[in-house]
Amino acid sequence: MEFGITFKGFVEADRARYLVRAAEYAGFDYCWFYDSHILWRDCYAAIAMCMEHTTKMRFGPLVTNPDVRDWSVAASIFGSLSKQSGGRFDLGVGRGDSSRRVMGFKPATLKRVAEFIQKTQAMVRGEQVVYGESPEPVHFPWAVGHEMPSWIAAYGPLALKTAGEHADGVVLQIAEPGLCKWFTDQCLEAGKAAGRDMSNFRSMAAAPAYFGDKAKAIEATKWFPAMVGNHVADIVEKYGSDSDLVPSSLTSYIEKRRGYDYSKHGQSDNAYLDFITPDVVESFCVLGEPEDHIAKINTLKDGGVTQFNIYLDSGEEEEIIARYGREVIPAFR
Repeated sequence: MEFGITFKGFVEADRARYLVRAAEYAGFDYCWFYDSHILWRDCYAAIAMCMEHTTKMRFGPLVTNPDVRDWSVAASIFGSLSKQSGGRFDLGVGRGDSSRRVMGFKPATLKRVAEFIQKTQAMVRGEQVVYGESPEPVHFPWAVGHEMPSWIAAYGPLALKTAGEHADGVVLQIAEPGLCKWFTDQCLEAGKAAGRDMSNFRSMAAAPAYFGDKAKAIEATKWFPAMVGNHVADIVEKYGSDSDLVPSSLTSYIEKRRGYDYSKHGQSDNAYLDFITPDVVESFCVLGEPEDHIAKINTLKDGGVTQFNIYLDSGEEEEIIARYGREVIPAFR
């Protein structure tokens, strides 16, 4: 089991440097950053900074999308970060939920997500690449052949299929073990059907973690199921709430959802949290004492999850990192 942390773009530089050093010392393998350039500061400057203060930890956006940067510009960023860090860069891609919608645009298609991954990986390797309407192939003469691992964020059937067919891993913004197993199995089946070797396919459960008092933990993390619900609403609109293609355990909790404020994306002061119940928060997050965290992560592992990634923004960042380093991560080493 790998362990990661995720920062939003409002973490200050001094604090990010301090926390990322502490996380690497505690045994975390990954540090991810939200990539939503309107809501938060650009993540790649922060990634470059944190890379200079670590030696083993891997970094990446969680997640970027194909429609906010020219693909050669994006690939140049990815390749530059990979080169200067000795290959410690992974690419996480989604359709561009907040990044696009906060500007009034629709998210990208899954076909573009898959093509974006394939083309940027090729550019980072140093290959000549033609994409879009470019009249000439793009080639980075400075590229050194790095292989950039890719992840696709997914919940719905087509997104899970795309992840299985075109990526090295899937990002699941949820830590409900039964759902994570169902999602991961969909990816594995799609990849195998496409003739891929899925023995090294990776599955990430990304969610908040919190120790101690249950009521306080629920209050600190109830924004998360609302953010998930924002994606689930898209799935319900496409497939319906009682479709065999989507588990009812994922869709039923948004029945009383009234809307979503993208300007407060992933934040506890979002006005649309009233439909979230305590049992949903407990199901979707990892809460309780260290033994509770260990037990739930083991259940996630049994369902095929290979990385637990903590959305680290509850105000208890130091304690969460330290206690994972002392009491949780050692149970998986």
